[in-house]
Amino acid sequence: MPESGQKATRDHITEPAPAVPAARRAGLLVTLVLGGLTALPPLSMDMYLPALPEVTRSLAAPAATIQLTLTACLAGMALGQLVVGPMSDKWGRRRPLLAGMVVYVLATAVCALAPSIELLIAFRLLQGLAGAAAIVIARAVVRDLYDGVEMARFFSTLMLISGVAPVVAPLIGGQILRFTDWRGVFHVLAVTGVLLTLVAHRFLHETLPPERRQEGGVGQALRTMRGLLADRVFTGYMLAGGLAFAALFAYISASPFVVQEIYGASPQTFSLLFGLNSVGLVAVGQINGKLLVGRVSLDKALGLGLSVILLAATALLLMTTGVFGEVGLVPIAAGLFVLMSAMGLAMPNTNAQALMRTPHAAGSASALLGTSSFLIGAVASPLVGIAGEHTAVPMAVVQLACAVAALAAFLLLCRPWRAAPEKTAA
Repeated sequence: MPESGQKATRDHITEPAPAVPAARRAGLLVTLVLGGLTALPPLSMDMYLPALPEVTRSLAAPAATIQLTLTACLAGMALGQLVVGPMSDKWGRRRPLLAGMVVYVLATAVCALAPSIELLIAFRLLQGLAGAAAIVIARAVVRDLYDGVEMARFFSTLMLISGVAPVVAPLIGGQILRFTDWRGVFHVLAVTGVLLTLVAHRFLHETLPPERRQEGGVGQALRTMRGLLADRVFTGYMLAGGLAFAALFAYISASPFVVQEIYGASPQTFSLLFGLNSVGLVAVGQINGKLLVGRVSLDKALGLGLSVILLAATALLLMTTGVFGEVGLVPIAAGLFVLMSAMGLAMPNTNAQALMRTPHAAGSASALLGTSSFLIGAVASPLVGIAGEHTAVPMAVVQLACAVAALAAFLLLCRPWRAAPEKTAA
């Protein structure tokens, strides 16, 4: 793209969003709908986890092949956002969302009936592709309705609703398996999808008026994304958020082995610690939204969150490599709790700061934010087990590397000391 074209694109990206009438802002019911939409992807992934051994027996497939049903869903969620995001910028939010939800329900229903592992993998991929509409459009709707610190506050509120989903999803899945087989998990997900579709159709009105929609087809969508990535500051926030999410993903992937196999905790203790860490993340997210936002700049809150993640990851690496001698579960659990809690500062503020630069391409920007997080997380996740299941060092190394890279992206690309003053209201 010529330099003049790049400059025009960046100027367009950073153009302030028009003021949003108070009537268009989200009421409690719409907030719950958006929270439900952002919770749907983790529900789709994690409710299914307790059923994996039963699926292995039922479909007579090896465990490695059954794991592909998780990989397919995750890949679908990552790639689907790149498709749905630009669609929502062109056609508005409602139509792509409702179409994606209908396809999600149909794909989930087929998963419940799948007679073979090959069909299950294929429709888990489709389920992820369609389910991506929920999370990418929910984030774009927030951008349509809010700006500045109000957007950061709303993302913190969404974290309160959606942050508990990864915690309760396996518990719900386990309870479902008490009354039915693994297919019942997909039946429940299908019914959940139907309810969310009906509620979104009834209460979630269009938030992107025709005059703010983008024209053009695939070529224009690609040019828009290229323009977004050419914006150094947007890319910095995107990478900082994606790398912080990768540190979180490393914890999710490794913690069952670290807590139970290495430190000898029971499954009940693991569940308790997992729940406490999630409570910490949600609680700090609420502190961010209720106390810090509006009093402290978003960049300062984000920088604090990334710095705490870095310090916690450093402490975990020192403990797992034996620098402090042999440590027990309590210090390790404390380090993981601090790291997880600091995500409550990093995640909502990276989203808010990135989307504040994209008032006329919120769907495409939301797609890039979501896809980068899923892809970076998917790369980081297998690395935590590279040295086997009997050492926690790889987990700490991956988390520290992600924390260093996230803070470097924030400082070198976003250059927060040069940032313009933030608006205090939309």
